Amino acid sequence: MTKFQTPDFTKAFENLFSGADFTAFNDVVKNSTEFNSKFGKIAIEAAEKNAQLTQAWTKETLNQLEGLTKTQKDPADYAKVITEFTTEQAKSTTDRVAAFAEVAQKAQMETIELFMNAGKEIQAKSQTAAKKSTRKVA
Repeated sequence: MTKFQTPDFTKAFENLFSGADFTAFNDVVKNSTEFNSKFGKIAIEAAEKNAQLTQAWTKETLNQLEGLTKTQKDPADYAKVITEFTTEQAKSTTDRVAAFAEVAQKAQMETIELFMNAGKEIQAKSQTAAKKSTRKVA
């Protein structure tokens, strides 16, 4: 029985890519990872702030719920406690939702700024590359 051997393509690939200039590819990878890092930082900061806001709101709500669990002497007192709880919730909800909106707005503005800066960098690099190409042709 003969042994089947697969061809060794190592040399072929070395020869294929030996004269290639990977500077542009390396720059693209570097720029992409830097952009993704900045974008990820914006997202993580927004998520952390939202988690903090959620935790604070939950703690406040649970503290207010303690009043609902206490035994009342008069049935009318239950209505009073529930009314106070819902009133407090209604008041704090507006402020809490506004805080979440601020976090979202900040993240949105930082993201827009990041994209604008990336666009300016790409435009500048494109102009530089076009000028180099024009000089080579002329």
